[in-house]
Amino acid sequence: MQYRVVMKLLGILLIIFSVTLIPPTVLSYFYNDGALSAFITAFVTTLATGGGLWLINSRVSRDIRYRDGFMIVVLFWTVLAVFGAIPLYLINKPALGFTDALFESMSGLTTTGATVIQGIDQLPDSIRYYRQQLQWLGGMGIIVLAVAVMPMLGVGGMQLFRAETPGPMKDTKLTPRITETAKALWYIYLGLTVICALCYWLSGMGWFDAIGHSFSTVAIGGFSTHDDSLRHFNSAAIDTVAIVFMLISGINFALHFTAWRRKNLTAYFKDNEVAVFLVGVLIASVVVVAVLISFGTFNQPAELIRQGVFQTVSIATTTGFTTGGYHWWPSFLPVFLLLLSFIGGCAGSTAGGIKVIRIVLLYRQWRREVIRLIHPNAMLPLKLGGKPVSDGVSNAVWAFFSLYMLSFAVLGVVMSATGQDWITAFSAVAACLNNLGPGLGEVAQNYSSINMPGKWVLCISMLLGRLELFTLFVLFSVSFWRS
Repeated sequence: MQYRVVMKLLGILLIIFSVTLIPPTVLSYFYNDGALSAFITAFVTTLATGGGLWLINSRVSRDIRYRDGFMIVVLFWTVLAVFGAIPLYLINKPALGFTDALFESMSGLTTTGATVIQGIDQLPDSIRYYRQQLQWLGGMGIIVLAVAVMPMLGVGGMQLFRAETPGPMKDTKLTPRITETAKALWYIYLGLTVICALCYWLSGMGWFDAIGHSFSTVAIGGFSTHDDSLRHFNSAAIDTVAIVFMLISGINFALHFTAWRRKNLTAYFKDNEVAVFLVGVLIASVVVVAVLISFGTFNQPAELIRQGVFQTVSIATTTGFTTGGYHWWPSFLPVFLLLLSFIGGCAGSTAGGIKVIRIVLLYRQWRREVIRLIHPNAMLPLKLGGKPVSDGVSNAVWAFFSLYMLSFAVLGVVMSATGQDWITAFSAVAACLNNLGPGLGEVAQNYSSINMPGKWVLCISMLLGRLELFTLFVLFSVSFWRS
């Protein structure tokens, strides 16, 4: 492990993050909302720490290795959450303890959307904006942005990109150079955000709300500038915009780039994962709407369909926006929707969960094993998109799924040990591990009632979900620390 290289890159990343504190600082100054000193302190502290780490190790010029990349990613997301919590900890309204501030920061950066704050409407406007911006930065991964900047500072970034980017995107370059790949991802990400903000504004939102919600929509985060989330607006047009962009953001961003570069949509139609994702969301929406109709949950048919489809898309993509809370819906719907979040969106998207591509591969492996029971000598290659899938990939999928379920079970039991009832404990862990946000029981609305040990368990869950387990667990391997 090249510790000085790690510290140098961590310093550079903190310097970059300090720059992102400038917009809320400027907002606080113009709004005179009382949060200015908190943002200035956070900016100076983050910049000084990052600058110090970089200066001390500035003469180190060695290339980073894969081990260094994993360490930097884990350290950065952990350290970033701490520095991101500084403005939230220093503001007087509301008065948050360190644990609550860290929970809110971790929730934002991991795009989970779980909140401990009650009275969001009464927060300083700069803080309301800052929470949305945290999710936007975490959505694609600020490290991917840093990869685009690092070559100008004489630092390579492929190892960071591989460590940060989960799933099938690990070895995928949209362009020949990793710098251009990172830029391409961010151009698409920024473009979708701008278009989403414009659509929200045209649908009736003010500019402040439109920008804030575009941040959390494209990031599939779920934070809102209001306590009632999108229910605050009670607008079918706004809900429709949210549905469209949640679905778009739940699709692999590499496909968005390919479609944009080729100026056609054929890439979407040829992708099996996208087809399964969209068809799955459609079927789930039909099931939810049918159950709501059978129980007469809503009086007006249009309202019933809107509520059913919106909440299904929001949870299936792990966004976590709400228009009324799904926890009180009849029959099996609350559990059904929570289980949908385990699947999540497509690999290479901003969604959480296991990812659709892994579920598809698991199903095909299961089907192959069933056929083998009938035809033991049959040659049955595992294929995806007409191409054979290597045993290494299939084994990795099984390993990830097993570890994901084991992590959920263990964290759920630990959460129960903190004093929570089992519905609250397991749904909270599921919502945080899947980076969803709203759960069931005591965490259906917010997480303010969770005690301090429980919030730390959930912070770990959010980090595991964001880094997709292996990036964090690899640090606990003995072989990782061997030269």
